[in-house]
Amino acid sequence: MKNSPTIGPVLLALAFSLAGCVTSGTPDGAPHLSAAQCRDLTALRNHAPLTSQRNTSELAALEAAGYDPFRWSDPYYPDDLQAAQRQVDRWYQQDCQQARTE
Repeated sequence: MKNSPTIGPVLLALAFSLAGCVTSGTPDGAPHLSAAQCRDLTALRNHAPLTSQRNTSELAALEAAGYDPFRWSDPYYPDDLQAAQRQVDRWYQQDCQQARTE
């Protein structure tokens, strides 16, 4: 059975997209959140006054978790935002132990 001429480009595109998934992200054991993000997220969780720096830190963490606030007409909103929030919560539990105890 011969391959369709459109199969090659589709497989190539799939291979590149999967390669991006494998190579992106942080190494195992490396923190996903910076010390500044941990500090700012801790302050937000403790109901500290909102600042632009804290909002920027939270947005950067959400974007790192896969949320794209600039996607117009997102068919997955708010599910994609909530999934990113759950991921940031997991990272917060892993990476921010010291920031929460200070």
